[in-house]
Amino acid sequence: MSDIAFQNAPIGLVELENRVIRRANLCFVRIFRGAPADYEDRPLRDFYPSEAEFERIGARGLAAMRETGEYHDERIMRRADGDLFWCRVRGQSLTPENPFRHGIWSFADISDERPVVHLTPREREVAILTCRGLSAKEIGVDLALSYRTVEAHRARLLEKFGARKLPELVAKLSGMPL
Repeated sequence: MSDIAFQNAPIGLVELENRVIRRANLCFVRIFRGAPADYEDRPLRDFYPSEAEFERIGARGLAAMRETGEYHDERIMRRADGDLFWCRVRGQSLTPENPFRHGIWSFADISDERPVVHLTPREREVAILTCRGLSAKEIGVDLALSYRTVEAHRARLLEKFGARKLPELVAKLSGMPL
């Protein structure tokens, strides 16, 4: 029964070992496109917009999982055909002593709620930290940038998202209804 539940769950599920997909359910295959066999023994890095994103999110996730055994976020991911989309991701380690060794992860396509706006990696970092409530000066310290550079990135974000003020930008970034 558990294999039937895994395969037919209404959310994308994968079993990962060291960030490599060992098995994926039918919903995951629909979200990321392709055939089930396309995902067996495939590195998760193939579904990130860049190697840098894979490393950055992996480091953040590993730190959280070492503390609690679980991790969740919303991020841009890449489908098998190269299309980018917003995805809600949650992971649970089955090996707390080595969080990435073995775990179950869920993936939900939230692109209907949040369209993809093409951002540079730095704009993405500034957007994430802005949504966490950090000031331009705090973001500058965190990213080793001047607060004026952070403000320039925020100005580009406002323009790209069609927002007039920072609270509207945060609402659009977080997918909150306006």
